[in-house]
Amino acid sequence: MRLDLFLKISRLVPRRTVAKDLCDAGAVRLNQRIAKASAEVSPGQLLTISAGGRVREVEVLGVPSGRISRKEAPGLYQIRREYVEPEPQLF
Repeated sequence: MRLDLFLKISRLVPRRTVAKDLCDAGAVRLNQRIAKASAEVSPGQLLTISAGGRVREVEVLGVPSGRISRKEAPGLYQIRREYVEPEPQLF
């Protein structure tokens, strides 16, 4: 399954266009490498999503074959770590 579609179906991002924009900006990493929206996602991979100063490290547990319900979405991933990036100090 494509990365942008997985992010949308798993509800880690609200819309597929947002997922594509994050990938294009280099804010999504797949196994520690910057990922394109078209990258294939499979179980066991590690996603790192940086958006709005917040970073989520997520392990992919499963990839659905189609649409799933809102209740089933959290079963697709496990959050490994979530933190806020500190603001850079200029002086």
